[in-house]
Amino acid sequence: MATKKASGKAKKATSTKKPAAKKAVKAEVKEAQAPAAAKEAKAPAVKEEAKVPAEATKAEAPAVKEEAKAPAVKEEAEVPAETAPEAPKAEATPEAPKAEPAEAPKAEAPKSEVKNDADAPKGEASSEEIQGAEKKVSAKIVLKPNPDGSKLTPVVPRPMIQGNPYKPYVATVAEVIRETHNIVTLRLVIDDPEAMKNFTYEPGQVGQVSVFGVGESTFVINTPPSQKDYLQFSVMQAGEVTTAIHGLCQGDKVGVRAPLGRPFPYRDWKGKNVFFIGGGIGMAPIRTIMLHLLENKADYGKISLLYGGKSPQDLAYSYELEDWMARPDLDCTLTIDREAEGWKHKVGLIPNVLRELKPSPDNCIAVLCGPPIMIRFTLQALDELGFDHENVYTTLEKRMKCGIGICGRCGIGGKYVCLDGPVFSQKELDNLPPEL
Repeated sequence: MATKKASGKAKKATSTKKPAAKKAVKAEVKEAQAPAAAKEAKAPAVKEEAKVPAEATKAEAPAVKEEAKAPAVKEEAEVPAETAPEAPKAEATPEAPKAEPAEAPKAEAPKSEVKNDADAPKGEASSEEIQGAEKKVSAKIVLKPNPDGSKLTPVVPRPMIQGNPYKPYVATVAEVIRETHNIVTLRLVIDDPEAMKNFTYEPGQVGQVSVFGVGESTFVINTPPSQKDYLQFSVMQAGEVTTAIHGLCQGDKVGVRAPLGRPFPYRDWKGKNVFFIGGGIGMAPIRTIMLHLLENKADYGKISLLYGGKSPQDLAYSYELEDWMARPDLDCTLTIDREAEGWKHKVGLIPNVLRELKPSPDNCIAVLCGPPIMIRFTLQALDELGFDHENVYTTLEKRMKCGIGICGRCGIGGKYVCLDGPVFSQKELDNLPPEL
């Protein structure tokens, strides 16, 4: 209704005042010299606005409103005639950026890419908020409104590997080690000497190993970062790709896309005791982080290991176990599920042996990796021992495929295992769907 009323007033003003305005302008044009007339012809809109009386300026407001359809123009149409001379100033404010084309000298004002806070739609970030966030955080911040539009949450983009993430390094199998009846370890050397020299990663990160013509699968890099001569992957035979990997020999060519994923937050563990728990093939990720901590033992407290399997023949890295048992800086305990001839160590399931050892949760981090059933009951045992969920870490290998968060195959509960993991704290797992 306010719009119709304004339009009516505008029509009336146009019919009564416009002729007088035209006469005044025409008289002035006749008296002006020819150069001045030419100059006026180049900018008629500006000249008319400067010379036309206030009533005529008000009369032309509806036309501007109909063209721009901006809320600010609507309010301007309802201003009394005596305040009309201030209209050009009001058009320069951010409330009516679309009405400015009528003012040639001020047409550059709306070109600024930074909006005023008053122009920001509800639920979006103002320019001050965005600029402030970018100064505080080195990475580019994307501010996304919450569903209710009440608060803005900064989201830091996930890191990506350098170069083409789809293109693997070509590597040569330098050595194949038979760990158990269904686990082999590959030591790979990247063919490009410069790429091999500059290759870096952190404990817990993974890589995609591909057999050309068959496919690729995800495996943890299970050597410490200090090992520069080769990359080591331990593979348990379970499907088509892993079967092809088990058939590889020294000198064969494979593809490697790495490093991928989030590593263990070992820097946050400095000054704390660390208790490692590995089961079967789960010793692969444990090995890399454990050896890295032992290389930097001065930064950590007591380091312990509980490693178990179904039988002595199911324990990987058997050629290293005696050295681990003999190390003074590592408290190592071995166990198997059932009695076996010649076995001199613990007998029992890992959760039960853990309860027997009773590690103190005070200033202690627990890290466990192994079969899902073992992880499930070991987490229960750690709860009984009083470990806080934020101090317990494990790894997931849920259907990882592309490794860079594109295919969505490993997505669960808003997380991607290949990007947000494979390392997770128990506190993070508590917020994921129960099917894990």
